[in-house]
Amino acid sequence: MAPVRKRQPQNPSHAPGGARPAGGKGLLGRAIVTGGAGFIGSNLVDFLVGMDARVLILDNFCTGRVSNVQPALASGAELVDMDISRGQDLNRIVASFQPDAIFHFAAQVDVRDSALHPATDASSNVIGSVNVLAAAAEHEVRRLVFASTGGAIYGDAACVPTAETEPTKPISPYGLSKLSAELYAQWFHRARHLNVVTLRFGNVYGPRQDPARGAVVARFCEQAVRGAEFEIFGTGKATRDYLYVGDAVAASFQAAQRERLRYCVYNVSSGREISVHELASLITGLAGQAAGHLNVKVLDARPGEVSRSCLDISRARDDGIIGTLTALDAGITATLAWMRTSQPGRAVGSSYRRAR
Repeated sequence: MAPVRKRQPQNPSHAPGGARPAGGKGLLGRAIVTGGAGFIGSNLVDFLVGMDARVLILDNFCTGRVSNVQPALASGAELVDMDISRGQDLNRIVASFQPDAIFHFAAQVDVRDSALHPATDASSNVIGSVNVLAAAAEHEVRRLVFASTGGAIYGDAACVPTAETEPTKPISPYGLSKLSAELYAQWFHRARHLNVVTLRFGNVYGPRQDPARGAVVARFCEQAVRGAEFEIFGTGKATRDYLYVGDAVAASFQAAQRERLRYCVYNVSSGREISVHELASLITGLAGQAAGHLNVKVLDARPGEVSRSCLDISRARDDGIIGTLTALDAGITATLAWMRTSQPGRAVGSSYRRAR
């Protein structure tokens, strides 16, 4: 494996000017990113390569794209096509690469698909996560950062904004599988002394997010660029808080850097609640359409979706996991710009190989 050449980050997620995480390489001389060809994972990979880390990307390309990581591959990162449900292969790769940190972003993230295919969801999000945790513990990886969900894990919370101390009451198989993986992470910390930081992300959006996967910001931005109707499921009164992908990357980096953390769970989002209808109006204006002109197609509400979600991010702010956040209008502007110019593809780079 050739060493990574130092370069400045080329990640489109930093376009709005979100804060670049402070600090040097720290724990991140060598890092594995599972799901590293996906939306958040590939943005993280770009940042790590820009920090002169040696990066190995693991992805099964169920939703990831090689085109997402071609800049990183050109700078020396490596890519292995594999599914984390294959525990022996994963264990062998971790043993060979000897990472300082693993960022676990590989997951099945579609709430609707989890309801239709709960066993598939559990295979990826539970069995796959246990394999990652077991390999990290066996090979004494110094830190594992686990990407969980804040939007689905609390269910219809009684207290909004919702803190980490509130009850976890997921109402979808996706939320259940993420909660189960969190409990396994806690067990691996207690029984195998694995250092794990779990990040319960809000609704992450930004460049490289696939509108076909159902995420509302990506869908609305794509529909605005095409001049199409905005498809709103239900009344449009459901609320969420949205986190720009560059800020998710920054939080992940900080979670890996802080050596004093042994096991901790953080909510990571903006903490700003906004309804789906308000979001559609904001994107309409930022896309340059006439003020007050909102062309909406109302569809039936989707099962498994919570009516209100907003995270209390006080703990993450206090511990320095979250810093300056990208404003929603700036993040959406960057997402619209990417949506207008992106040409998704799956061309295979020279550092691509399959697990054997």
